[in-house]
Amino acid sequence: MALNTVSSDRLSTNVKNTNFTAAEKQDLTDDIKPLLGSSGGGNKNLIINGAMNVAQRGTSSTTSGYGSVDRFEVKYAGTDEAPTHAQAAVASGTTPYTSGFRKSLKITNGNQTSGAGAADELFIRYKIEAQDLRTSGWNYTSSSSNITLQFWIKSSVAQNFYGYLRTRDGTGQRYAFETGSLSADTWTKVTKTIPGNSNLQLDRDDIEGMQIALIAFFGTDLTDSGVSLNAWGAYSSSTSTPDNTSTWYTTNDSTLEITGVQLELGSVATDFEHRSFHDDLLKCQRYFYVHCEGLNKSIGNGTYWTANNVFCPVHFPVTMRSGPSMTVANDTINNWYGWFRNGGSNAEKGDNWSISIPGVNGCEIYDPAASGTAGQSCFGRTQDASAKISFSAEL
Repeated sequence: MALNTVSSDRLSTNVKNTNFTAAEKQDLTDDIKPLLGSSGGGNKNLIINGAMNVAQRGTSSTTSGYGSVDRFEVKYAGTDEAPTHAQAAVASGTTPYTSGFRKSLKITNGNQTSGAGAADELFIRYKIEAQDLRTSGWNYTSSSSNITLQFWIKSSVAQNFYGYLRTRDGTGQRYAFETGSLSADTWTKVTKTIPGNSNLQLDRDDIEGMQIALIAFFGTDLTDSGVSLNAWGAYSSSTSTPDNTSTWYTTNDSTLEITGVQLELGSVATDFEHRSFHDDLLKCQRYFYVHCEGLNKSIGNGTYWTANNVFCPVHFPVTMRSGPSMTVANDTINNWYGWFRNGGSNAEKGDNWSISIPGVNGCEIYDPAASGTAGQSCFGRTQDASAKISFSAEL
């Protein structure tokens, strides 16, 4: 019988019937289940877009938060010059490239003329829904049940970096780790196996259960020399990691890249689960969805509810995590959007549009300043290359 036809339940039963200790049974089950995946294959990786292929918002940003690669935030504060985060190409011939990775998330540091401030911070963060962890098979309150994190990392400056996993429910817990000393401009694969802990709580459903952070730099207000590595402890914003080396942060135009991020059940870092672009895009759209972008793109078919109010239904391609917020890229001078009806049209800025009747499967765009005839049908269309309507349900 092929391995991938063995169910997880049958595997667990067979393991339990062998002459192993309880801890050995749990460890063996955890190690083999990722090889089977869900129902015999796939979805072992709890990270969405770990290969950095999807970038719906754009390929480059200087905004703190989401802005380039989907699902990964780049957060910063206290910097003298804003860093840039971007979807970058992985160079051919490198080990990540030969392992199938073509894209990375790359931070380019700004010029921190004031040096490393005590409150300065610059880090990459990824958030996981609690229900995804609870249904992963991880017995997170047991120290004999493990999850394994792996990623590729490259720094233009030779130094060690810190990171952590953090839970949000109950008394939030933190598991700090380090990459080890990296050689400059050299891709290095980092693997960390993390045990469960009796203090962990994952009580939420579609709310953040855990975040993973990789720290480019934290100032001393956010760190503590007494923080233990590779152990769970109570989280505090002032004791996230041990004190950070500031060499990378104080080097103008220094770079930091990651790709191949995978979090899976068990104590073994198995081969990265490469998904199709389509599959990763659909998973990303649970949290962020670009409805239309560019010139002459359809917004949808609407109705003039009154002479001045247009309602236009929008259907999402997947069920979003929660009722989303809407962002309409607009220009207060130029009209980037239009409602077209029999006998006329409205040119619109979109700056006063909002969501009416929000939902996880769709919503209605509401325009309170149109001009037409009550009961008329219309269709919406973008009228500028910079026009963009998007919906966000990020954690």
